[in-house]
Amino acid sequence: MDDDRRRSLATGVLFLLTFATSIPGALLYGPVLSDPDFVTRHAGSGAVLAGALLEIALIIANLGTALVLYPVLRRTTPSLALAYVVARVMESTLIAVGILSLLTVVTLQQDGVPGAGPVAAALVALHGWTFLLGPGFVVGLGNGLILGCALYRSGLVPRGWAVLGMVAGPLVSLSGVAVLLGAYGQVSPWSALLTLPEVVWELFLGVYLTVHGFRRTAASAAATVRARATS
Repeated sequence: MDDDRRRSLATGVLFLLTFATSIPGALLYGPVLSDPDFVTRHAGSGAVLAGALLEIALIIANLGTALVLYPVLRRTTPSLALAYVVARVMESTLIAVGILSLLTVVTLQQDGVPGAGPVAAALVALHGWTFLLGPGFVVGLGNGLILGCALYRSGLVPRGWAVLGMVAGPLVSLSGVAVLLGAYGQVSPWSALLTLPEVVWELFLGVYLTVHGFRRTAASAAATVRARATS
């Protein structure tokens, strides 16, 4: 197994890991997000803590995809490769702030702080904004538009699929803007519809890169170009 195959396998597994951590993590946050009296109760914090652990794993997977792909993408698109790393860092930072906000609510619940309801509500609202700006906006620019363009130009995956990423990403970002402007709710049929292409694109990357790897002709050509440029 050569270096490029190792990197493609690692990237594919990391993309699949983002699915395995993000969806269950969001579901486990249910008690703190849906119950306005969560902070006054003495149950449900275990699920929130488990969700936080899954989202920490999500951050690791997010950053991992950027760091593993960077040496490959920079052979043909160095600017886009760097932009993808920056986008992943921004997304992960917003997710981390959301995790900390909900963990603070759990602390308020466990310590029984009097009159903590308004503070808890503000922290839950902060989590909502981090989710909107991170997975709801930055993901569209990074995982969709930037990564789609980089993979299209490099030819490391079938270009038809790369076009899907280039289209799906802006749809997610536009949906985030629409939610921000109050056009519809963050959990709504329109939001789900506009997010679905991005989900398909990322799932494709996870499966394709795990099973098939980078297209060898494109990877070989990119390596040749890089070697000539540095010689």
